Amino acid sequence: MTTLGVRDGVPGQRRGGAAEAGRREDGAVGAGRGLGWLLVVTGAAGILAAWVITIDKFKLLEDPGFQPGCSLNPVVSCGNIMKSEQAAVFGFPNPMLGLVTYGVVVAIGAALLAGARFRGWFWLGLNGGALFGVGFCTWLMQQSLYEINALCLWCCLAWTATITLFWYVTAHNVRTGVLPAPAAVRGFLGDFAFAPPVLHIGIIGMLILTRWWDFWTG
Repeated sequence: MTTLGVRDGVPGQRRGGAAEAGRREDGAVGAGRGLGWLLVVTGAAGILAAWVITIDKFKLLEDPGFQPGCSLNPVVSCGNIMKSEQAAVFGFPNPMLGLVTYGVVVAIGAALLAGARFRGWFWLGLNGGALFGVGFCTWLMQQSLYEINALCLWCCLAWTATITLFWYVTAHNVRTGVLPAPAAVRGFLGDFAFAPPVLHIGIIGMLILTRWWDFWTG
């Protein structure tokens, strides 16, 4: 018998029938359409940001005097970010990694929308990849704000997408038991899954605001 009204971890999303998230006897865990769409949207946002930055990087390599469209002022200066050593920390432009990883996220989201279910190890792998993404983005934020002293709007879009992706996947895994957690934590993330990413992104916004307070208010 199908239980209606079980939350997906995405506010306002309810599901039933075959789409209901839960663990089957074979260990496969599904997710509702809300999480599927969230993965598609955040993955697509990441691809967009990575694609634009990659194209601008190629143009910058062809013409050192090229100014990316998002270089608006001394603070919001994508060109300064692209020219930094941190922009190719693995030996190639960072956005090229994003083109692959965000593409995988979109594919997983599309599979969930088609009704796919995955084993626990798969969900843990997705969670681990998202955690790596958040960690990498956090390092890039620190470098951007306090070492390079410039901000890239497309990077901010990728940061926001990655943070949102990570917290909602984590909420799903906690709620379905893939990640063990106390009942209170499961209940909180089931009803208020939006709270951690909002708080996380809000803290970053405050850091950006205070880092260049004189510039924003001057």
